[in-house]
Amino acid sequence: MNNFLTTLRHNHRYLLRRPNLSFTIRFASAHYKPHKPPPPQAPPTPPKPPQKPATFTLHDHTWEDPYSWMSNLNDKVAMRHMDVYMEQEEKYTEAVLADTDRLQSKLQSEMASRMSSQLSTPPFRWGPWLYYRRVEEGKQYPVLCRRLASLNEEFISHKSPTGGFDFISGKRIEQKLIDYNQEAERFGGYAYEEVSEVSPDHRFIAYTMYDKDNDFFKLCVRDLNLGSLCSKPQADWVCNVAWAKGGQALLYVVTDQKKKPYRIYCSMLGSKDEDVILLEEPEENVHVNIRHTKDFNFVTVYVFSTTYSKVFLINAADPLSGLTLVWECEACAHCIIEHHQGYLYLFTNANKEGNSVNYHYILRSPLHSSSPRKWENVFIDDNDLVIEDVDFCDSHLVLIVKEGERFRLCSVALPLPRNKDVFHLKELGLHFLPLPESVSQISPGPNYDFYSPIMRFTISSPVIPDAVVDYDLSNGKFEIIQQQNLLQERTRVLYGTASSVGPTMDKKSNSNKDGESDSWNDLSEFYGCENHQVVSSDGVKVGLTIVYSHKRKKEGENPGLLHGHGAYGELLDKKWCNESKSLLDRGWILAYADVRGGGGRGKKWHEDGRSIKKGNSINDYISCAEFLINNKIIHQNKLAGWGYSAGGLLIASAINFSPHLFRAAILKVPFLDPSNTLVHPILPLTPADYEEFGYPGDIDDFKAIRRFCPYENIQNGVLYPAVLVSSSFNTRFGVWEAAKWVARVRERTIYDPNHPILLNLTTNLVEENRYLQCKESALEAAFLLKIMES
Repeated sequence: MNNFLTTLRHNHRYLLRRPNLSFTIRFASAHYKPHKPPPPQAPPTPPKPPQKPATFTLHDHTWEDPYSWMSNLNDKVAMRHMDVYMEQEEKYTEAVLADTDRLQSKLQSEMASRMSSQLSTPPFRWGPWLYYRRVEEGKQYPVLCRRLASLNEEFISHKSPTGGFDFISGKRIEQKLIDYNQEAERFGGYAYEEVSEVSPDHRFIAYTMYDKDNDFFKLCVRDLNLGSLCSKPQADWVCNVAWAKGGQALLYVVTDQKKKPYRIYCSMLGSKDEDVILLEEPEENVHVNIRHTKDFNFVTVYVFSTTYSKVFLINAADPLSGLTLVWECEACAHCIIEHHQGYLYLFTNANKEGNSVNYHYILRSPLHSSSPRKWENVFIDDNDLVIEDVDFCDSHLVLIVKEGERFRLCSVALPLPRNKDVFHLKELGLHFLPLPESVSQISPGPNYDFYSPIMRFTISSPVIPDAVVDYDLSNGKFEIIQQQNLLQERTRVLYGTASSVGPTMDKKSNSNKDGESDSWNDLSEFYGCENHQVVSSDGVKVGLTIVYSHKRKKEGENPGLLHGHGAYGELLDKKWCNESKSLLDRGWILAYADVRGGGGRGKKWHEDGRSIKKGNSINDYISCAEFLINNKIIHQNKLAGWGYSAGGLLIASAINFSPHLFRAAILKVPFLDPSNTLVHPILPLTPADYEEFGYPGDIDDFKAIRRFCPYENIQNGVLYPAVLVSSSFNTRFGVWEAAKWVARVRERTIYDPNHPILLNLTTNLVEENRYLQCKESALEAAFLLKIMES
């Protein structure tokens, strides 16, 4: 500024001295040559990795893969080339998105400002203790803590002053159990916990931490009274744990070098004896898993393969007494066993009398049953109320059900009446929790305290921030324990007594004529949520959910983002996402396609979209994309796709079949080369992976894999949409899957700098750091905005 003012003063004095100003100006203009603006900068050139063709043959079919070298992890030369190529991709992505730097910063700031200021999970009660995790100021990782429930009313604040300090007594009433910042120091600056279980006597905690250098999870057992690590047991490659003998014994599962769970050990704490092997399943396609029943009386052992499922029972009071087979069925089935007052309850979707069923159901059998054990139905099948999930406590059975397309939560008093063996659900006087109609998922909380009538659930909706709810089964009342209120920029959290925070209501009060509670922090005043039924290519109706801003929705003008997953029978995540608000407020429409292969409509819905029927998932997704455009919900040239993991395969396959439908796409840690990965797996695959995508050894499965494989079906000489592929070195589907696909798309399709194909690498698990997650989300949003406005 000083230089500018000095120049102005100098010029002013000069003009006052010059009498013949007009002549000077005309003279100067006669010789003046205007300054030429610099030529526009050429768009950055995408990198070209070397091609090293390799030939493969199976079922008399031969194909070439010029980029297979990218997955040769044991070839040091190939890995050096891969490092160079990854660095080139990183620089190319940065160059292409350089003009969005300010936008990314703005978006990241927006998203970060919407983060819940709550730095603690709501405490859950188990026995005399309240357990919770909280983040200390300036720390990257949380701390696991507990305090006595009897001192809860004296608890002042979890933020300021330091959590757990009681002003009245001047004592700290909080006990730190695990500081994951210290764990990060033990494990190379990185803390990622896979499982953790507190012993039923509250004396020990067993947990597994990821060792990056060795690529396995290490078992740690900590004495909560002393605060120190136990010298025994110590084990690597641990994937699951369960307590027995009231906390005196720990059972744990280890994997082989291919990360297949195959062996169960029992360790007696405080004993110098070696850990005992309880079960070993060395066969390649057989996996094992364990869990304790909620009353801690038994440990259930699950053994499953592609051809059978078995469940064994271990007496927790005497874990070395052996395993008792209590259930088996043909084929791989989902099954969970619980114990309640002398009965075993089985929740499963296994075939009935050799016939496939499209739903889960509940069986029960007396604990002490004659051989062969007989299992009987608990409820008569009801097409109007389909059971999606269950949870137990000593006094009640809680059911998550679907009534049509609507999720509901209800409870049944236990024990069941003795006058009948099988019941209609509706004749048991079900108590329903009043929920908003837009609920898209209900997830059980920790619910460790088997003898408490209060159970916790998380309620999710596309237009309601997740609500953590405590449901008192004894009187039908519920309380919202934690839910972010974006309108008032605060989060409601229960730390004091039940009367001190938020509304408490029973199933009759505070509800409208539809039975919906009006206490939820509902955003439907600002954002609309609609459900449509889209007719797919074979006439099957597919659910499509759209979310939009009331103010910014304009017929046929809005850009849109179509989410899809369609794999493993998993529900599509449609819950409210704070990061998405930045797109909604800019006029974007978010759409969710519940395609076959997912978990939207039972077991058959999953089966009709996997393996040789995977094409149904792709056709469903394309039909939803066409519906959005043809009905002018989304502008015909402003549709983008979004898919995560196996959902990335869905979106990439849809692009191969119909590239003209999409203007852009985001593929996060995608599975893009099933053809080569399933034939020659580099990272361990599970039976579920082969069940989902097919067995290459079967010729029909192999042909189907070749038909839907994104990497093998890229069209030649066609303009593809702009694509941002995000991958990580920590992903189960290797980073080479993304790198190979990106290279081949650039090689085969029409090059257009307005349709860039980008590879974005992340080196950390973004889910573990909220601010890194904001950064990634801001990058994705900036990419979409740039492409749609170009």
